[in-house]
Amino acid sequence: MPMRIAIAGKGGTGKTTIAALLCRSLVKTNGVKPLLAVDADPNSCLHERLGITPSETIGELREQLRAEPDKIPAGISKTEWIERLISEEVAESVGFDLITMGRQEGPDCYCYINNLLRSCLDKIGQHYKAVVIDNEAGLEHLSRRSNGKVEALLVVCQPTVIGARTAMRILELIDSLSLDIGKAYLVLNGCDGEIPESLQALFDETKLEVLARIPTDQQVFDCEMESKSLLDLTAESTAAATVDAMVSKLLEEAKQ
Repeated sequence: MPMRIAIAGKGGTGKTTIAALLCRSLVKTNGVKPLLAVDADPNSCLHERLGITPSETIGELREQLRAEPDKIPAGISKTEWIERLISEEVAESVGFDLITMGRQEGPDCYCYINNLLRSCLDKIGQHYKAVVIDNEAGLEHLSRRSNGKVEALLVVCQPTVIGARTAMRILELIDSLSLDIGKAYLVLNGCDGEIPESLQALFDETKLEVLARIPTDQQVFDCEMESKSLLDLTAESTAAATVDAMVSKLLEEAKQ
């Protein structure tokens, strides 16, 4: 069974950067491959952080299925056909593949198609040693149970009052929906120096373990400004080193 890591949080907290650094650490530092990266944010930009060109999005495939639901080649089931279509849209790189979910365009109900796609993605994911899911900003994918079962949910937030309140809302949503999550963690991004006691008290109320405090990193900033892959960060990157330590802990806990 692959290790599935999902990432949630508000927009602007650095979720996609953390997702790319996770992929880097799993594949390049820890040799966990093949890995499947899933960009589940309609504002798709994970491919930019990973330095690869995306294929057609699953959102575009979704529109095709909605427009022509019965256009299936003879001799195969609908599920097999959709699995084949999804497989064709995987963007391949060294050690990992990327699937970009994209957005749905129309106002109609997509529940059946979304469930079918999720089932197929779950099946495809079994061929990988790990799956990293970069969710859309906010709580939409969690509330729609779009992630399925995950071993680790990383709640990425900045060390602010708003960040603490967002983490609390996500925790409340997890409890109310009985989501199938092995363990949820806090990841504080842009965390330089000590956190004031009053703010720490707010984060403590979430009862979530702080898995990592990711420092501001000029090398990461430069890569993103120059549209360079975060996979190529050097050993001097403090953010990459922190994520390496974070991944080592996740892998160690997965063995237990």
